[in-house]
Amino acid sequence: MSSADPRTWVDDLQDVCTRFQLDLSCLVDSELEEAAAKRAIAHLEECDACRAFFDDVRDQVRAHRQLVDTPGLLSQFSALVGSDLGDIETIDLVHRLASIFYQLGKAYVLSAVSPDFRIQVFERTLPVDVTKNHGRGFVDGVLESGRGAVGGVDWNQARHMFNGRLSAIEGLEEKGRRLLEECLGVDPAHEEARFYLAYLDAHEGRTIRAEKALRELFRTAIHEENRAHAAIHLGKIYFKVRELEKAIACCRWVVKSGLADEDDRFFVARFNIAMYYAHKGDVGRSVRAFRELLDRHPRRERDVRQMFLNAPRLHATIEIQHGFGEALVRACPELFDEPANQSGPPPGAASPGGPEEDV
Repeated sequence: MSSADPRTWVDDLQDVCTRFQLDLSCLVDSELEEAAAKRAIAHLEECDACRAFFDDVRDQVRAHRQLVDTPGLLSQFSALVGSDLGDIETIDLVHRLASIFYQLGKAYVLSAVSPDFRIQVFERTLPVDVTKNHGRGFVDGVLESGRGAVGGVDWNQARHMFNGRLSAIEGLEEKGRRLLEECLGVDPAHEEARFYLAYLDAHEGRTIRAEKALRELFRTAIHEENRAHAAIHLGKIYFKVRELEKAIACCRWVVKSGLADEDDRFFVARFNIAMYYAHKGDVGRSVRAFRELLDRHPRRERDVRQMFLNAPRLHATIEIQHGFGEALVRACPELFDEPANQSGPPPGAASPGGPEEDV
């Protein structure tokens, strides 16, 4: 919780502060009308009292989201009191099957999108063959133990998927899609599988469907990290169609939520904000955003530099805006000067993307 004096939230507030604080819960839940949200975010950057208020409301919302994760709480409670052990075992079997479908589906999707695995991931992608064999052995073990009717899952169908049906599906992308759909058939609430299906839709040009799925994931996800991944990719979709204000707002949410500072693998949100401002023609804000990015994430300096160097559209945008390049060199020399004492990316480097990966 913030240490700011709570009385500053109420006493002597300007009218704009009062309006902002009345809208805060809607802003935190991403239900505030777009124009009002933009005004609120802009005010939040300038007002210490409202920023303290926002931080406290955000913390309360996070606590509430954890409390409403009923299945997780019930399973923990059952484990503690030693009851419903059969139900707990069933939940574990279903969860493991969903996880195998997800991991294998994710591996196929990433293999299709980036065959040489240039995409860096939040969590290491499991090898396809190893995961497939593990899935086959796990399902066979469940069936041979006589538990093939547990959890409302068609375990025989799962066996067929691992024992031949998967090989008959053509194309890595289609294999990935089918496995992710199987994951959701077992666990409809699996947030990461929902993300990767939306990610695959976006990659294949199904932009409207991808946007709808990402918006729904952002609205309903219990895990804040998955909301952040959805927001970053929504920003990428809006950027492609030149809706730059929306793209900036998506990444600003990741920053304002605190996730970019709590887990600096989300440094890409700040990078994207700087890039979107550059394409918007707002040189001052772009330069300030790049400077803040480098100041807030010193461990990611090499990653930031690599992303900057590998952004030809960004370079072209900088070159056509008078004085932009010079201002950026003065403010952010780290983007251009390679330190002599660094060799290779730091462990855990990530670029802007998914629940465990970024593109």
